[in-house]
Amino acid sequence: MSDEREGAGSAGTDTGTGAVVTRPTRPSGKRTRRAAAGEDVTAAIDLGTGEEASPTKNGSGDRKKTAKKRGDRPSRNPFLFVWNFLKQVVAELRKVIWPNRKQMASYTMVVLTFLAFMVAMIYGVDFGFAKLMTLVFG
Repeated sequence: MSDEREGAGSAGTDTGTGAVVTRPTRPSGKRTRRAAAGEDVTAAIDLGTGEEASPTKNGSGDRKKTAKKRGDRPSRNPFLFVWNFLKQVVAELRKVIWPNRKQMASYTMVVLTFLAFMVAMIYGVDFGFAKLMTLVFG
């Protein structure tokens, strides 16, 4: 195994300098926020806003439950629903990286070649089974 540390022995052994050598941790893929000097590291931080996160379901907090108002729900108008859906479709299509003409021609040729191969293979298998059936049942 490749070790990136210079002169490091096994993990957890003392190198004589008073420091304990440990293995580097693997990234977990989760975003973390490092606490500043003197900051309480036990408080949960919302990474989206950078503010202290809301208390959990079982945690203590001063948030009170309120009934949802009629305006909080999505509209029941089907035309508005379709209009919003189409706006979202257009917004997503603008994010797509479209192939250029050369890539499109190349991809089309690959698909047509594969299609011709599959048609020929199925035709051959069908023709073979037809010949086999005429030999068996005459």
